[in-house]
Amino acid sequence: MEWRADGILIALRRHGESAAIVELFTAEHGRHLGVVRGGASRKMAPLLQVGAQLDATWKARLSEHIGSFTVELRQSRAAEVLDDRTALAGMTAVCALLSFTLPERAPYPALYARSVALLDGLGAEKWAEAYLGWEMALLEEMGFGLDLSACAVTGSTEELVYVSPKSGRAVSRGAAGEWVDRLLPLPPVLRGEPSTPRDVSLALQTTGYFLTHQLAKSLGDRPLPAARQRYVDLISRADSQPKPRAPRHGV
Repeated sequence: MEWRADGILIALRRHGESAAIVELFTAEHGRHLGVVRGGASRKMAPLLQVGAQLDATWKARLSEHIGSFTVELRQSRAAEVLDDRTALAGMTAVCALLSFTLPERAPYPALYARSVALLDGLGAEKWAEAYLGWEMALLEEMGFGLDLSACAVTGSTEELVYVSPKSGRAVSRGAAGEWVDRLLPLPPVLRGEPSTPRDVSLALQTTGYFLTHQLAKSLGDRPLPAARQRYVDLISRADSQPKPRAPRHGV
């Protein structure tokens, strides 16, 4: 058995004295594991970094075996954002969620293409909004997509400001009633409208709820990777920091 493909290195761990087991996310083969001989060596360390884009060849005697990878580096994303704490945290969160969520060897070509595009844009303006859209796409691919097109109670498309934590559907301001304290926020950015940093922080609370209470529970109630919360915390702190005042004339 053998195949060759480009992929994102989403996780790795040491295997024995000198080898490493890597998890690669590819378009055709999904999340795929394999052993890299010498993968724990100093020579391979700069190549085998989470987030890297690799040209990989997988070989195994039988398809059900873990097999082995030989890899060549196409792009080392970690090195490109090493001085950008938030971008590095965002990249780590993406890879950790993919490793946590994806079933082994199941292809998700649309999610793969979106993940590559997201990681290629690391550090760009509005990257947090792109990351939020990626989390929405991840929920959709895993069967927990949100329906924010109309109010679940009235069918109205006006004043949609809440999300039902039970159904994942939008709820209008007027229909919230006595359940308002139990509903999740629906900032405009979740519906593709212009946003503020505060909107993104609120929206990540909402997607985080469904990642934690629906997606993670479906996978055996394992906790979400801590990397996701670290990135969200950085976004939230950046939003809460006071903006510097413009200098007054003559000062």
